[in-house]
Amino acid sequence: MPAFKTLDDLSDIAGKRVLVRVDLNVPVADGKVTDATRIERVAPTILELSGKGAKVILLAHFGRPKGAPVADMSLKLIAPAVEAVLDHAVLFADDCIGEAAASAVAKMENGDILLLENTRFHKGEEKNDADFTAALAANGDIFVNDAFSAAHRAHASTEGLAHHMPAYAGRTMQQELEALEKGLGNPVRPVVAIVGGAKVSTKIDLLMNLVKKVDALVIGGGMANTFIAARGTNVGKSLCEHDLAETAKQIMIEAASAQCAIILPIDGVVAREFKAGAANEVVAIDAIPADAMVLDVGPKSIEAINDWISRAQTLVWNGPLGAFEIEPFDAATVAAAKHAAERTKAGQLVSVAGGGDTVAALNHAGVADDFSYVSTAGGAFLEWMEGKELPGVSVLTKAG
Repeated sequence: MPAFKTLDDLSDIAGKRVLVRVDLNVPVADGKVTDATRIERVAPTILELSGKGAKVILLAHFGRPKGAPVADMSLKLIAPAVEAVLDHAVLFADDCIGEAAASAVAKMENGDILLLENTRFHKGEEKNDADFTAALAANGDIFVNDAFSAAHRAHASTEGLAHHMPAYAGRTMQQELEALEKGLGNPVRPVVAIVGGAKVSTKIDLLMNLVKKVDALVIGGGMANTFIAARGTNVGKSLCEHDLAETAKQIMIEAASAQCAIILPIDGVVAREFKAGAANEVVAIDAIPADAMVLDVGPKSIEAINDWISRAQTLVWNGPLGAFEIEPFDAATVAAAKHAAERTKAGQLVSVAGGGDTVAALNHAGVADDFSYVSTAGGAFLEWMEGKELPGVSVLTKAG
């Protein structure tokens, strides 16, 4: 991974105006933040800068306002939660550029923290417009990007600002990049990837990239059915993208060429209806009843998956192995997650996981804190796994 500057490269920043791009796109219900995880992730960077006397100016988006102010997408709704997490007063400006922002910044004392209004209230943000970027830059001396989750977007506040002033990775960004480097960039082998979820169609690029980089690829979830069907096996009424049979075959060919083992279920837990506690049975994968659907991988498959996890030095995980939201179809995901967590705690495995469903599944299994790193970045994590360049990251390595 190319070198990038971090907060360790910053010195004597007392009085400096530091523009910090953070991710405050958190869930809200009845005007209250219901999950402050993303705020908690960026707190160390904000507090470190504030503690060193910088004037900390937070840039963030919230929702999809499409370039115009929307009352229920104002960051003013998030400010109290930010204050609570930081245990520090947070000032607020009603705009991220112009007089409102400039006036608020001018009044700041050293160590103050100011949250500017939603950057996406301006069309120039998502267009990475030069004039809008310059207007943002007018309020800062230094740029710190601590929002890996938005790094796959070449927006003004994620990429553009790095061309106007010295740019650095915040602590969360640094932690994420270092974890991802251990996961796929320069991993200790053998490397095993677990990819689950509903559809192959959303993860074609991901699978094509992984088979060239890992030693074994475990495929679970509904997407496994597409591979099983592509081999000529009847999958009954299971979720399956039959039109992607040729794509699945091509991925298996690419894997064979790269000497990557593809691990598919050898048995499955089937049911006639998709609901909690539905009557179910375990069948061999080539004996799925015509009127049933596979909702989880079976015990023999779990044993095989855990055997691969035991062999691995590095594990990368994206997507559940079954319909983990509904018992008892969470068994495989929970069993594999617990096994990976145990090996990680024992110092035998580097485990990196990410993606919305993955985070939820690991939390469900009670082991998210036991993995080496769990990314909350969603789309950015997926694009990294696909091998794509992330504009908000690459600009940090190129910035002088």
